Parts: sequence; structure tokens; C-alpha cells
Amino acid sequence: MKSKAALGALAGLFALLVLASYGFAQPACTESYGAGPNKFSLATGSPGELGLLKVLGEQFAQKNNTTLCWVKAGSGESMKFLKDKQVDMIMVHAPAAEKKAVEEGWATRRILIGSNEFYIVGPPEDPAGIKNAKTAAEAYALVANRKSKFFSRGDNSGTHKKEMDAWEKANIKPAGDWYIVTKDFMMATLKRADAEKGYFMTDSSTWVSVRKEMKNLTILFRGDVFLVNTYHTLLQPEGATPGQKSAAQFIDFVSSAEGQKIIATYGKDLYGEGIYNDAEYAKKYDR
Repeated sequence: MKSKAALGALAGLFALLVLASYGFAQPACTESYGAGPNKFSLATGSPGELGLLKVLGEQFAQKNNTTLCWVKAGSGESMKFLKDKQVDMIMVHAPAAEKKAVEEGWATRRILIGSNEFYIVGPPEDPAGIKNAKTAAEAYALVANRKSKFFSRGDNSGTHKKEMDAWEKANIKPAGDWYIVTKDFMMATLKRADAEKGYFMTDSSTWVSVRKEMKNLTILFRGDVFLVNTYHTLLQPEGATPGQKSAAQFIDFVSSAEGQKIIATYGKDLYGEGIYNDAEYAKKYDR
């Protein structure tokens, strides 16, 4: 028994040394999909939270003998995980940061895989009067001028970055009791906005998945091209992390006709409509 324990300890130490040699300290998996020996990790937010990643990961695992470790993180945190070599790949919506990562050489394979859009939701009575706004910036300016309750994730996620871009377009630095920073994920912040009857900018995918649960919110503003939200993959450079090769194969799958069909149709059986658009649709909004 002692020899077995010693061997187990040595095996664990060897695994840690291998990971250390890559500079790789993987965050805990939020969930895992598949049960194969070819393991890789992926950080993302809504695609995991809403179940799309599970469908993609399990379908991929059937043919590739993989285990996908999903690390739940917004776009900003996902980018940091990739830069620090803590995950093999990411799915994010932060175009400027993505391009910079590729230019700096610590990310590769920036591939467009789909899109959704942002909605500004709020109480049906619309105390800030944003229903007739022409742009997202105008809608935000109305919220600030009326000091209507507004919820912000405040977490450097893609959603938070887009929100801050809108405030910048409106020449406003939001602050005060009306501006509530949650430091939480999309779903949790949306549910809090509903409970407290405030405004919030949510992605369309999350909204469609929980709209029946929303008692105090409705869509008040949508349609500004500025609010279209494109998703890209980013991958570690070759050899940078242990699961890079499997992650690269997963990107091939997600961008293939099979993967794209899954993305375009996901949610139809549950919600009556798909909650993501495929890459072909997203092309016209890609930046």
C-alpha cells in the first residue's frame, strides 16, 4: 500500500512539474464535457452559462476522445487567463483586445464563430424614457439625466466594456446612488435588475433563455449596430500549453458546417428561437 501511495504521489508531482514547465496553472473547471484522455480548457461566459458549450463539447468528444474543461469567466478575465497560459483557448467578444493579443503574439486563431446582440432592458413604465432613443448612447444619456436605477456588471467583461463604450459615446462618467455595480455575471445581474426594477444591458441570448422569468423587465432599446456582439475564438500559440492541440481541433470543429449548425439552431427546441447567430450572419458586423 505504501509503495502505491508513493507512486501516486510521484505521479502527482510529475504532473505538477509538467504543468509548471508550461507556466500553466489551470483554474478549477466550472463543468467538464466528455470523458476522454485528451484534455483541454476553455474560458468563456454566456456560451457556457447558457448550455451551448456543453452541446458543442459533448458532440466534439464523441469523435475526438476529449474532455473539455469549461472555466466560467467574462471576456476580460478570459483574456487574462489566456495571456497567463492558464487555459488553452477562449471564446470572447472584445474585438479590440482580441486583435491586440494576436498582434502581441500570445494568442492565435482569432476565428469568427457567431454573434448575438445587446438589449437595454428596464421596467415597462420606462422612467428614463429610452424607448424612442435613436442610439445606445442617447438611451444611456437619458438614464443618467433622470438618475434612473441602472445596473452594471463592472467586471471588465465584454458586456461591461461595451457598456463603458456607450457611456463614453454619451460623454458621461456614470456615478452615484442610481448606478449600481454588481461585480457579477450576466444572469445574476439581470435577475437583480428584475428584482429591483432597474435598467440593464443584457445579451439577447441570456434574455431569450430567461425572459419568461422576468416579472419587472422588458426590452426597451435594441437595433443599434453598435450593440451587435461578435464572438471569436483565441488559441494559445503552438506548444504553449498541454491542451493546445486538442483546443485547435475544437476550433476547427466549431467553425465547421457541423459546429456552425449547432450554434445557429441552439435553443430553438427550448425557447422557440435560436439564441445565437452563426458566423455567416455575423460577418457583416465583424470588426
